[in-house]
Amino acid sequence: MTQALQQSSTAALVPARITIEQYHRMVDAGVWDGFHVELLNGVVVEMPPEGMPHASRSTTTSEYLREVLGRQVQIREGHPVTLSSGSEPEPDIAIVQRVQDSYLSHHPYPENIFWLIEYADTSLDKDLGVKAEIYASEGILEYWVINLKKNVLIVFRDPVDATYQSRQEFVSGTIHPLRFPDVAIDVIRLLVQ
Repeated sequence: MTQALQQSSTAALVPARITIEQYHRMVDAGVWDGFHVELLNGVVVEMPPEGMPHASRSTTTSEYLREVLGRQVQIREGHPVTLSSGSEPEPDIAIVQRVQDSYLSHHPYPENIFWLIEYADTSLDKDLGVKAEIYASEGILEYWVINLKKNVLIVFRDPVDATYQSRQEFVSGTIHPLRFPDVAIDVIRLLVQ
């Protein structure tokens, strides 16, 4: 009974929202040292640890994308992107413009992002829900989620407000990123084999 009361009372709590600037000051001060967190809609959210398939596939995919895309892009693995929504998520893979000097003073902004990729197991609901909404609201043209539970690539495209208008699922074949239509990405190379 006590646990049920405790759960219902904590469900009504509203988190204090912070700005990206406040979050950066906390990071610089070491507040989050030892924690794996990201900022979503002004709320600091703990990130679950990566399992072996997650870590292995995201690393292998990053290497594959570097081979396919070459020096046209920069591939950032597990590093923040700064969004105007009061969010600074850390996607597994961010395919961004190659403007390295700029990234000394700020993380990539939406206009620097070609597309984002998440490998999702325990974070699947967050990646398909709030993160998809945030990325769509920022106008990020495409967002890929690899569902590790079902071994399927989910591709979100055509952002309007906070919703992607297109959602496709792939288990094989090739996909052409919107910003690189001449590049064919082998879906099998992204999935757990």
